[in-house]
Amino acid sequence: MPEVVKVYEHEKYKRVYIVELDDGSAKLATENLAPGKRVYGERLFKYGDKEYREWNAYRSKLAAALLKGLEELPVKEGDRILYLGAATGTTPSHVSDIIGPKGKLFGVEFAPRVMREFVLVAETRPNIIPILGDARFPEKYRYIVEAVDGIYADVAQPEQASIVVRNAEFFLKDGGWLLLAIKARSIDVTKAPSEIYKKEIDTLKNNGFEIIDVVHLEPFDKDHAMVYARYNRKK
Repeated sequence: MPEVVKVYEHEKYKRVYIVELDDGSAKLATENLAPGKRVYGERLFKYGDKEYREWNAYRSKLAAALLKGLEELPVKEGDRILYLGAATGTTPSHVSDIIGPKGKLFGVEFAPRVMREFVLVAETRPNIIPILGDARFPEKYRYIVEAVDGIYADVAQPEQASIVVRNAEFFLKDGGWLLLAIKARSIDVTKAPSEIYKKEIDTLKNNGFEIIDVVHLEPFDKDHAMVYARYNRKK
């Protein structure tokens, strides 16, 4: 098993770390909020008095977006975040590491079987609030979710952008951020994006979102892109 040589914060993304190993490789990682606990079989690295979790870009679209050079990581320590499509908690757990104990992640997941696994992740992470619900109907969980600094959306639904817009109207602060993982359906999203892709982007633009960056997630995630946007709440 390779030994850790050095750990340092990523030069571009706060609270994201690079773990250098003695075999010459370097891994993306976050500082483990629940030391000793793994979420999806990821490697744990001890360095000094801290523990870091490898952040696998083949398992997390957000890690893939960072490795593909996303302009900025808007997730900050202490943020309150609405996470739509939390699944079993792979990416939410890394977001939980980044926002730290002062932050809060409201994780919405529709499938009860998947939610059971997500609840187990939340048990060791007090900053995660699991919500069994349908992201198409934010009014049904409005009594749980506070105003949030950002929305992360990775929902396996058509009309993803419309779902985001509806949730933003309920919960997202003016100037808040959005990270939306969408199906690109195009070899190069910067050229000739498909009608489906363009429609999702236009829906965001027409509903108060300013698009800041779009990155294609190949080779980590086929036919997906990450959209980073900011919300200008209509007065």
